[in-house]
Amino acid sequence: MNTLREAVTDYLAMRRALGFKLEKPGVGLLDFVSFLEKHEATYITVAYALEWAQQQSSVQPSLWAQKLGWVRGFARYRSAFDARTEIPATALLPHQPKRARPYIYTDEEIQKLLAAALQLKPASAVLKRQTYFCLLGLLAVSGMRPGEAIGLKMKNVDLVAGILTVEGAKFGKSRLVPLHASTQKVLSDYKLCRDKVLNGRSAEYFFVNDAGKRLHFTEVHQNFYLLSRQIGIRKPDSSHGPHLMDLRHRFAIEVMLRWYGSGEDAERRLPLLSTYLGHVNVSSTYWYLTAFPQLMGAAVGRLEKRWEEQP
Repeated sequence: MNTLREAVTDYLAMRRALGFKLEKPGVGLLDFVSFLEKHEATYITVAYALEWAQQQSSVQPSLWAQKLGWVRGFARYRSAFDARTEIPATALLPHQPKRARPYIYTDEEIQKLLAAALQLKPASAVLKRQTYFCLLGLLAVSGMRPGEAIGLKMKNVDLVAGILTVEGAKFGKSRLVPLHASTQKVLSDYKLCRDKVLNGRSAEYFFVNDAGKRLHFTEVHQNFYLLSRQIGIRKPDSSHGPHLMDLRHRFAIEVMLRWYGSGEDAERRLPLLSTYLGHVNVSSTYWYLTAFPQLMGAAVGRLEKRWEEQP
């Protein structure tokens, strides 16, 4: 019979082969096995799982629940090989973290954000200005995750067909993102500017800095915070405020509101939006219905209209 350390290695390899990245869970489960080894335990018990998950008394209860969840998944796997394995019940440490309600940008705020991007300093940084103008605009109209847009390579951008290919998104999935003709034109103009500044130098990524290198995620966030403070949607001394990911949430909500407004069956079309956004399951998309009053109001309005139409 494999040792627990061998078993957790096999378990993580199997999950990763299915597309799960498991960075934190992987480190956590290896630490859990070390904890069991320290206590000379040869199989998983609920008592040890709870003790390990709650070792840090200063952290949020949601972290305890998350860590116990990692163990629960591993224990289910291990129980097929070792009948002594105890699987922690889902009722143990049931705390669920609250999902933060995103900031929904107005059309005016997005226009101000894009205009401010074209004024980034220094004045000579033509490529930098165009890069952030196009990057922020693409996030606003495509619903892409910031990391997906930043990670676009030249081979992923087909400006003739108007298609972006997102590779290696969550769970290793790839998907196609069609572009509106206006977005296609803006990105084509950016490429001309980009190629002119690079002056023949090759660059693997589509969005680049003046050196032709990929944008750093931290740098992108810093510039976004600078721009959001300039236009007044983030306070000068505040560490909290709108995020880049909120542009993705706005896109999803706008799509759903348009469906409701045009009389479309939004609930039936949700799986299409879920696929387009690259959600792992449709429940991630259904979350928008309960998180935003305007969407819930539109759904209720559609239901009331259906009742009125029935004889």
